[in-house]
Amino acid sequence: MTLTPRVGSREILRLAVPAFGALVAEPLFILVDYAIVGRLGTASLGALGIAGAALTTLVNICVFLAYGTTAAVARQVGAGNLVRAVKQGIDGLWLATAIGLALIVVCWPLSPWIVQWFGAAAEVSGPAVAYLRISLFGVPAMLVVLAGTGILRGLQDTVTPLAVSVGSFALNAVLNAVFVLGFHWGITGSAWGTVTAQGLGALVYLVVVARAARRHRVSLRPDLAGVRASGTAGIALIIRTVCLRVVLIAATAVATRMGVAQLAAHAIATQIWSLLAYALDAIAIAGQAITGRTLGAGRSDHTRAATRTMVVWGVGCGVALGAATLALRPVIPHLFGADAAVSAELVAVLWPVALLQPVAGVVFVLDGVLIGAGDRRYLAWASAITTAVYLPAAYAVVHLGGGLVALWAALGVWMAARLVTLGSRAYGRAWLVTGG
Repeated sequence: MTLTPRVGSREILRLAVPAFGALVAEPLFILVDYAIVGRLGTASLGALGIAGAALTTLVNICVFLAYGTTAAVARQVGAGNLVRAVKQGIDGLWLATAIGLALIVVCWPLSPWIVQWFGAAAEVSGPAVAYLRISLFGVPAMLVVLAGTGILRGLQDTVTPLAVSVGSFALNAVLNAVFVLGFHWGITGSAWGTVTAQGLGALVYLVVVARAARRHRVSLRPDLAGVRASGTAGIALIIRTVCLRVVLIAATAVATRMGVAQLAAHAIATQIWSLLAYALDAIAIAGQAITGRTLGAGRSDHTRAATRTMVVWGVGCGVALGAATLALRPVIPHLFGADAAVSAELVAVLWPVALLQPVAGVVFVLDGVLIGAGDRRYLAWASAITTAVYLPAAYAVVHLGGGLVALWAALGVWMAARLVTLGSRAYGRAWLVTGG
C-alpha cells in the first residue's frame, strides 16, 4: 500500500480554487453569448436557448471523457504508475476525437428535427438551426478539451485548465462582440466566435498532453484496446448524464410551450443555474481527484475524512451563492437586455434557483466523490430513479397549467431525490474500493 499524507483543507483548496475558475469560465462562454445575442431581440434569445440546450446535451453526454479520465488517471497516480496514467489519458483523447467527428456526421442532417422537437415557433426555429449547425463544428474540440481537462485533473493539476479556460473565455467574448455587433453577422456570428475559441483551447491541451507523453516516454499513437476500454468504462456515466439531460431538456420543452417570454426567461435562468453549478462543482472536481488518488493508494480513511470536509464546504458555498443570487435578482435581467415580459418571469423564477443552492452544494460534492471512486454503476441507477421521480412532477406542471416557478419547483423535487440517493450511498462503505 502506498502511503500518502492525510488530505487537509489546504490540499482541497489547492485543487478546488483553480478548478472553480476553470469551471466558471465554461458557462461564461454561453452567458457572454446570451448577453450579446440578447441585443438582437427576444426571438434570437429564444433560438439561442434551444440550440444551446441541444448542444449542451450533446457535449454533456460525453462528460465521462473528463470525469472518467480524472478518476482513472488519479487512481493510477495514487498507485504510483504515472506511465499508465498518461497512457490512459491519451486513449481518452483519441476517443474524444472519434466521438466528436461522429456527432457532426449524425447531427448535421438532424438539426431541424432536433429544434422542432422543442416545439419552437417559426421565428425561433430558423436561427436555432443555423446556430446549432455551425456549433457542431466545434464539438470535436469541446470533447478534446473535456478529455484533456480530465488528464490534468487526474495528475492533480487544476491550474493549467484554469489558464486555458480563462484564455478561451476572453477570446470568445472578443470574437462574439466583433462578429455579432461589429460585423452584424447576427446569431451565426456568435456561433462562429465560440467555435473558434474552443478550437484554440483544444489545441493548447493537445500540446500540453504531448509534452507530458514525451516526458514519460509514452506513445501518442492510439491503442485500440485502450480506446475501447475507455469507451466501455464510460457507458454507465453516459447513462447518468443522459438522465440528467432528460430532466433539463424536458424542462426546456415545458418552458417552450408556455410562450416566447417564458422560454427566454427559462433559458437565462438555466444558464445562471449552470454558472452556479459549475462554481459548486469546483469542490466536486477536487473530490474526484482526491478520491481517485487516495483510494488508489489504499487510504479509504483519508477518502472518508476528505468527503466529510467537502460536504460541509458544499453547504456553505451553496448558502453563499443562493444569497448572492437573491441580492442580484433585480439587476440580472438588465444584464441580458431582457424586455419587460422576460424580466418579470426571470425575477420570479430566480427565487427557487437561489433556494436550491445549498442542496445543490451537497449533491454535486457527493456526485464528484462517487465518480472519483469509480462507482459508476450505482450512479447510473440512481440517475434513472431520480429522473423517474422528476418526470411526473414536470407533467403535472403542464397538465395543471403551472408557470415557470412551478416548473422550477419540480426541479427542486428532482434535486431532493438526488440528495437522498447519493447521501445514502456515501454513508455506506460499498463504494470505498481501494487499489490501482
